[in-house]
Amino acid sequence: MSLDSDVIVDRRRIRRKLTFWRIVAGLVTIAAIVTAGAIATTSGPAALTPSGSIARVNIEGLIRSDQKRVEALERLEKSSHAAVIVHINSPGGTTAGSEQLYESLVRLKAKKPLVVVVEGLAASGGYISAMAADHIVARQSSLVGSIGVLFQYPNFTELMKTVGVKVEEVKSSPLKAAPNGFEPTSPEARAALDALVKDSYAWFRGLVKERRGMDEALLEKVADGRVFTGRQAVELKLVDQLGDEKAAVAWLVAEKKIKKDLPVRDYKLNPQLGDLTFLRTAASIAFDALGLSSIARQIEQAGLAQAVDQLSLDGMLALWRPAASN
Repeated sequence: MSLDSDVIVDRRRIRRKLTFWRIVAGLVTIAAIVTAGAIATTSGPAALTPSGSIARVNIEGLIRSDQKRVEALERLEKSSHAAVIVHINSPGGTTAGSEQLYESLVRLKAKKPLVVVVEGLAASGGYISAMAADHIVARQSSLVGSIGVLFQYPNFTELMKTVGVKVEEVKSSPLKAAPNGFEPTSPEARAALDALVKDSYAWFRGLVKERRGMDEALLEKVADGRVFTGRQAVELKLVDQLGDEKAAVAWLVAEKKIKKDLPVRDYKLNPQLGDLTFLRTAASIAFDALGLSSIARQIEQAGLAQAVDQLSLDGMLALWRPAASN
């Protein structure tokens, strides 16, 4: 019986040591990935980028307010890059976020020559951002425009009647928290929203008129909310030239006297360790390998929750949403 007890104790001791070294190995792996990610995502003067190059900045997906992006562009202002090419592939996003990005690019343009290349899409807020450049290049099949503003909100009134739910409230004034989606929108609330949309739309139109040098007749033609192909956009003065990054480089060489043989290098807008997707994945794999699958699942679910959160956009929108087919 004593021998069996000693064996059990030894096994437990070995298991504890094995678990300890597994955890150490996992932490070392995560630390190594963090270090590699820090080097890969570092941007600005500290980045491992030789002087005398053109920075390539990518603006993709939904645009919303992002202070880290503002700070990254400010670092780019102080970097040794000779010029900047901004690639845009975005349907827009919040009006405030698009305005913030536009202003950041305008400040950057004051320090370095800047040209925009429209990839698949530069609509609504994406086009607001593109107008920061003095020269816009688009592919022939790119979609450009969607000059307009919208305010969308769901209304659950009929559904709540069906399920027998009623929301009661006490508020300081009739337009407080209106519309709320739980009752029909009053004429007064709709008029207030209409005033907001028209005011933001007037700002958007004025920006197009000023930045693209349009008269009222042409502005009326392009500012009805539709998108145009790159070929159409050139004729309508929404973009300046058809082409790709090579065309953008050629314009920088011809108009801004940038050296012809400068390489174009990616400039990450995510600050150091700002994009932890790689770290989340690595940590999940490491914990799963250590036999801690429950922790690995929690890490993966956190990533999913973040992705779902990115689908929500609050406030006034400068966004192009093609209608879904039945």
